[in-house]
This record gives sequence, C-alpha cells and structure tokens, in this order.
Amino acid sequence: MALLQWRRFNFFDKEVLRNAENSELFDKLKDINLSSSSCGRGQIVLGDVDGFIYFVDHSLKLTKFKAYEIRVIHLYQLKQHSILVSIGEDEEGINPLIKVWNLDQHDKADNPTCTRIARAIPGSKPSKVSCLTVHENLNCMAVGFDDGSVVLFRGDVLRERHSKQKVILEGQHRITGLNFKTHNKNQVLFVATEGEIICITLLPKDKEQKKLLDSHGCSLHCSDMSDFTQYNQFIIGRPDAIYFYQPEERGQCLAFESEKLQLHWYRGYMIIVGKDGQTVPRIGGQNREMNVLTIYDIQNKFVAYSAPFPHIFDILCEWGSLYILTKDRKLFHLQEKDTQAKLETLFKKNLYDLAVGLAQSQQYDQDGIVDIFRQYGDHLYSKGDYDGAITQYIKTIVKLEASYVIRKFLDTPRIHNLTAYLQALHKAQLATEDHTTLLLNCYTKLKDASKLDEFIMKEDREVDFEVETAIKVCRSAGYFQHATYLAERHNQHDSYLKIQLEDVRDYAGALDYIGKLDFGQAERNMKKYGKVLINEAPKQTTELLKKLCTDYRPCIKKVTVENTAERQGLSAICALSSKGFIPLIPHLVQKSNADEFIHIFVNNSDKLTEFLEHMIKVQPRSSSLVYNTLLELHLHDHVHEKDISAKVDKERKILDLLQNPDACFDLDQTMILCQLNNFKAGILFLYEKAKLYHQILCYHMEHNENPVHMMHIMETCKRFGSHDPNLWIQALSYFARKEDNCKQQILEVLSQIDKCNLLPPLLVVQTLAHNSMTTLSIVKDYIVRHLQSEQDEIDENEKLIHQYREDTEKMRSEIEQLKTSAKIFQNQKCSLCAQALDLPSVHFLCQHSFHHGCFEGYSETDAECPICLPRNRQMLETIRSQQQSKDLHEQFHQQLERAPDGFSVIADYFARGVFSKISCTTEPSTNNASQSRRHNALPKSKVPKSDPSYPTRLSPFESAPQGQSLKSGSDAIQYPAHLSPFDAVDKVQK
Repeated sequence: MALLQWRRFNFFDKEVLRNAENSELFDKLKDINLSSSSCGRGQIVLGDVDGFIYFVDHSLKLTKFKAYEIRVIHLYQLKQHSILVSIGEDEEGINPLIKVWNLDQHDKADNPTCTRIARAIPGSKPSKVSCLTVHENLNCMAVGFDDGSVVLFRGDVLRERHSKQKVILEGQHRITGLNFKTHNKNQVLFVATEGEIICITLLPKDKEQKKLLDSHGCSLHCSDMSDFTQYNQFIIGRPDAIYFYQPEERGQCLAFESEKLQLHWYRGYMIIVGKDGQTVPRIGGQNREMNVLTIYDIQNKFVAYSAPFPHIFDILCEWGSLYILTKDRKLFHLQEKDTQAKLETLFKKNLYDLAVGLAQSQQYDQDGIVDIFRQYGDHLYSKGDYDGAITQYIKTIVKLEASYVIRKFLDTPRIHNLTAYLQALHKAQLATEDHTTLLLNCYTKLKDASKLDEFIMKEDREVDFEVETAIKVCRSAGYFQHATYLAERHNQHDSYLKIQLEDVRDYAGALDYIGKLDFGQAERNMKKYGKVLINEAPKQTTELLKKLCTDYRPCIKKVTVENTAERQGLSAICALSSKGFIPLIPHLVQKSNADEFIHIFVNNSDKLTEFLEHMIKVQPRSSSLVYNTLLELHLHDHVHEKDISAKVDKERKILDLLQNPDACFDLDQTMILCQLNNFKAGILFLYEKAKLYHQILCYHMEHNENPVHMMHIMETCKRFGSHDPNLWIQALSYFARKEDNCKQQILEVLSQIDKCNLLPPLLVVQTLAHNSMTTLSIVKDYIVRHLQSEQDEIDENEKLIHQYREDTEKMRSEIEQLKTSAKIFQNQKCSLCAQALDLPSVHFLCQHSFHHGCFEGYSETDAECPICLPRNRQMLETIRSQQQSKDLHEQFHQQLERAPDGFSVIADYFARGVFSKISCTTEPSTNNASQSRRHNALPKSKVPKSDPSYPTRLSPFESAPQGQSLKSGSDAIQYPAHLSPFDAVDKVQK
C-alpha cells in the first residue's frame, strides 16, 4: 500500500518554542545567519557563516564561541560522547579544516578545547565538503566531497598521530549521505551519491570491500539510518519511493511519489520534508516558500502527523521531542502525544487494528493490549461479525476470563465460533475440564467427525486438553473409537478396558490390550476385570492368566522399518543374537501369585481346574491354597461322577496329587476336605502322613460294616504297632467289646501285649471280662507265662538285695575301722614307677604310695591320690548330677505317665537319690593340706584318721517318713516334701 493511502492522524502537538521564564517567543536566533546544525548530548548545536558555533541547552540558554575565522560548513555532534566535529574555513581559497572539539574540556576563555585539526581534502585537487559522519566508537570518521570522493580517517578521531587518512572511494557523483553501522563484527559505511548506493565494509589491515547496492542515488539530506524497529537499515528518499538497504542487498520499498527535500528518522518514525504547492505571502510583497513535514509510522502503516512549515532548514531530535528549525531562524516544537491519547483517538474511529499495532510498537503492557483486543471483539460482535469477533477474542485468551467469551457464543447458530475459541483455549493449555467437555459436546452436536478426529486422533498433535474428560465425553456421546484411541494413546488403561467391556463388549480386544501392558498394570487389571472376562472369554482369559502367573512377557507391537539398511541391520543383529554372538539382555522373570486369581473362577470350575493343574506343573512348589483348591475340585468331581471307571481314574488322580512329594498341602484343611467328601483312601493316607495311627485304627473300627474290617484292624496294628504299641491295647479293647468270635484276633493281640509288656495281667483280665464270648482258656497261657516271668524277676531282685546288703556292711566296717584305728602303710614300691620307695615318700589312705618326685610330677593337686583321682571325680560328678536332677518334678511325672513300667522309673529315681537329701559330714581337721605328705624316714608311718586326702564318705539310702530326717552316725537323710516315693508308687498303681 502506498504511503499516500495510509490513514492520517494528528499524534503530535505543534507549538512555537517559547522561553520558559517569560513565555515569550524564542527569538535569540533571529540575528544568526545559519550555515549548519546538529544535536545531541542534551543540546542543539548551530553554526553560522561568521565562524561561530552556538549551543542551545534545554533551558534555551544560548552560548557561542569562535571556531573558524570565516565560516562553519558542517557540524556533527556524537550521541554517546561529548565530542563535536566541525568543518569550516579559516582562510579564503584554502581547503576547509576539520576540527574535533572536546566539549567537556574548556580553555581559559571558557571555550571547548580543540583536540585535533585536519585538512578536508580528497587528494591533490580541492573539492567542497558535502557531508560528514563519525562512528560512535571514535575510531572512524568519513568525509564526503562534491567530486564523489570519500576520505576515511581510521584510528583515534581525537588525536591526529594515531589516525590514518585514506581515500576509499572516487566517483563521478556528489556524495549526498554517509552513515556507519556495525555488521558481523565489522564496520560498514553506507555511501549515498546522486547516482548510486554503495556499501563499504572496513576490513582489518586497512582494507575495504565495496559493494554496489543500487544504481540510483538520492539528493543531499535525503538519507538516514533507521533504528532497531526497522533493523537498523540505511534509508534513502527518492522522488518515486522510499528505499531500505542492508549491507548485503536492498530491502523493502515504499511507493511515495513526491519531491523529497529531507529525510530523518526519529523513534520508529520516518520524517520527510517535501515541497508544498502553496505559498504564503510575506510582508513586503514577496511570497514565502512552504514545506510539508510528514511523520510516518512505518511499522503500523499510518501517518502520525502532517503540517506545512515555512522553508525548513533542519529537523533536530533532542530532549525527547522534535524541533523544526526554519530558515527564518524560528524553532517549532513538536511534542508527541502519549500512547493513551493516541489509543483513544483510534478507539473513537473504531480503528482497533491500528490501535493494537500502535500499542505493541510502543511497548504497551500486556493487559492493555488484551483490553484492546477485547474492545475490538466487542465492536465486531455488536456489528454481527462473529467470525471476526472470535478471532479477536482468541487473542485475549491469556488474560481475559474465558467465561466472558463463552457466554456470548452459547447459542446454536454460533456454535462453530465457540468451537474455534475453545480450540484456541486448549492450544494455549489454559482449558479446564469444563472447557474440554464443552468443546467435545460442540463437536458431537455439529456431527463434525473430521474435527473430532483432528482434535483427538492426530498423531503428531500436542495434547492440550484434559484426557480423562475427553474420554468421558466421547464415551457418553457414543464415539467409542475416539475414546479408546485417547485411552490407549495416553495410557488410560482403566478407561480403555471399561469401554471395551461395558460399551463395545469386545472381550478379546480387552484381553489383547491387557497382554500388551507391563506386568504391574496387567496384574492390576486382571484382578479388577478377571471375573467378567472369565465369564465371557474363558479360554483366552485362562491362557493370559497362565502367562501372568508363570513368566509374563508383554506382547510387543510390530515395528515397521521403512529404511532398507535399517531393516537389514536389524535382521543381522537378530541372526547374530540367535547364534550366540551377541549377548542378549537377561530376562527378568515376572510372575503373579496364583492365589490372588482363584476367586475369579467362581462360576467356571473346569477352567479353574485347568489353571491350577498348569500352575502345579510349571511351579511344583505352589502355595497350599493352590493345592487345596485343586484337591477340592477333584473331590467334588469324584463325588458326582457316576461312571465307575471314570470314578476310579479320578480316585487314582487324587491319590497321585496327595502323594506328590512337592505338594504343599494344608494338612488340616486337606483332611477336612477328604472327610467331608468321604474319600476313604485320602483319609487313610493323610492319617498315615500325619502319624495319626490311632485315627486309622478308629476309622476301621467305626466302619465295621465290612466283613474284612477285623483284618484291616489287625493289619493296621501290625504295620504301625512298632511306632505306637498302644494300638494293640486299643485293638484288645475293641475285640473285648465285640460279641463275635474273635478268639484268633485276641490271641494274636495278647501275644503282642505280652511281648512288649504293654499291660499288667490284671488289666488284661479286667478288659476281657466284658466279652461273654471270651473263656479262661484264651488267657490261661498268657497269665501263666506272665506269672512265671514275674516270679523269676522277684528271685533275681532278692539275690541283688542280699548282695547289696553284704557290700554295705563291709563298707561300714571299713569306715568304722578307719575312724577308730591307725592305718599302717607297708608298701615297698612306688605305685607310679614300681621302684623301691625311699625317703621322702607320700602315702594315701587308699593304700597307694609314691616317691616324692613321682608324686610332684604326676599329681594335679597335693590333697588327692593321682591314681584314685579319676574314679573319685567320676563318682562326685555322678552325685552332683543326681542332686541336680532331684528337682525335675515335671519330668519325673511325664516319664512316669509314658513309661510302660512305672515301677522301674521310681526305682531309677531312688537310685539317683531324688527322694533323699544327702548331706556329707566329715570330722573337723586341724591340719592343712600339706600334712597329707609324710616326710618320714621310717618306711612304716601312720597317718591320722582325720586326713582329708581320703575321699568323703557318702551316706547309704535309708527310709524315713516324708519330711523327716534320720541320724545314723554322722549321716543325715532328708526326703523332699514335693516328691515322695509313696506318692509315686500310688500313682503307678492307679
């Protein structure tokens, strides 16, 4: 669009510059014959034809100093440094001088200090200076001449000795514009002439690279450098258009046909000064030439200001405003309106597009820009342009509440606009669950399956909605394919399976999906949906459960490899792996507990049997629940089986299961199951396995309807009687109660009882007395044999008693002799070395004598005979153990109850001294242990009767009433009150 077609606004306020003190017109320049101007660093710089340079500060204070003797031609004020570069003449007919002024340093006359003076001459031929520019880094300065030459000063601009001067361009057209720019770390100089546009790149080592950008040039003062809003491009104005240039090429072009006198750039605005066809009469009769100043906003494509001015000399940009300097030495001030005032103007004219662009270019805050979009949307909505309105509302998504827009478009005719807004809301990831629901409902009401597919089923589309909500809406609207696609893609396994099982009823598909899940998810979903699946697809479900409980591996989806090289590479890897050349990653076995899936087979016992049989085959060490459940199923089938041969096969199968050595049955529960189902073989096997031999015998006794039951009883006693002899006693009681003729069985039982001495004869007789069919002839031989055995035992015991009494009397006489008479030692040889005794020697009461040296070498203690010491210690240990076992009250009674002969247990405890408290009494000794040795020269020496080296005398057993003691010499015998021999005997008799 041409510049002439752009909308025009008045975004600048024009006023004549006045003094701040008295508000009078600023006329301090009326007597100055201006020749040049510049601005920067907070001041306006002017030069006149008399060689003076003037400074106007922000308070409009005017200062000057004499810079040249004749005239000032050019001025250039740097923006970032207080450096002013001027070109002027000091003498007529001599080339002008370049002077560099440091405005921060002053001489004695309070004038700026001149730091450098150089001649402005392109070569050997003099030429007028047409333009001047200086790089802000103070390392480059360029001067253009009318003859088409450009002189470049490299180095420090402030000092001549560090600077080099070089002619870098010699052309045929006058130089009309020079501008520096930094591009790719190099400095670039744009040169505009009347005939062409050239870009000169300044390279290191004093080299340059020229590039012709355009074969058409521009007039003087018709070029400038844009700011960052237009990417710092070089701009020129020609009568036909405005052109933009980059160092590499020419950029955009704005068509604008008019004669252009000046071109400037200010804060994103392009300022053009052109001729006005009208003239203003001047006092004195002459007409005054008028110029038109136009300010263009290139980014937003509108005219910000346009007004005529009398013969503009220059446009100065300083103090945040524009100042128009005319040739009649007047200053006009153009103050830009604030952004809000501009926006209000655009709002009044409903130019919201321009308002948005203006706000963005002015770095307006985001909330303000969103409010403009909202107003624009409201405007279009009120006009009925709903499509345009929704476009603007979409731009407000970040800040504006979505409900504000949704309420406007809830009507059915506008549902497609609402759909577009909701789509944008999801794309911005700001949609809530309600927004997703509303959008999907819009799709379903519009019956727009393509949009629904695009929203949901596009593979490369980023998810910008609540997946769970979308699944629910699609499911409720009947779009099950979309719902399952979403659930599968986003791993919503529970939702996928619910749709497959409850809506689609694709049970095979659900099982296939579960088979592709990882172990944890597959296990969880089978626990949740197993009952439904086993009812609808029992075979596939059972197979999946077998995999899940043994070695689960998810089913891998097929990967399509389009690239032939990749396909060949994969084939090679698989071939090498199968041959063992490439080690495969070890597989981690994952399996579920079969116990947790038994309940899902509640209505399908056949598949449960198949599943459990597979489990015990693959995992013989399965849990007891698996084995018990399988046994219960087999027992149930066995009970309800009508065919005899099939029933026998099932019985054999059950027995094989029970006899499996790897089976982990719960014995109690298994026994109960067999009893409930009256499975005889199993009951007897379990009784035997549990060593319940009495129960086996009782089972045969209870089931006496079979004629051969007595044979079974006898076989049981014979088989298990060695483990439990009491079975014979139980069998005797059973046959004694039978009124049948059981003579043969009773005789066999009595022989085993007599052989093992299981019952006293009296109890046998009492037991058989209950059977009327039993005669004395049956037990005659048993009683005679038993009485004869007891008589032989009595005779043997009497002989032992007589012998023990004689030994006791002998021991008592020896003890008495030791107490009352002296002991004479008559040994002639050492008991250790068998050599003749000599002095000194050692004698003991045990009739052992030793050399003193032998005794010292072999004896462990000085007080005991080394030969008798082991026997004495053994005796003492026996006594000590008997004393320790005296308090084993519970142990005694347990042994008494379990022993077949209780009297032998009591006799054993009598022998240990349990029923007596033994106290050892010795005479007091006045000699120490050393007196046991006798260093006597006589071979026969006497040892005192109180010698402690003799072993301590133990008291014999003597009877006494319970709790009382008897004194026999120096011995005391005490019976403990808690354990009495009479009580024990009485217990045995009972």
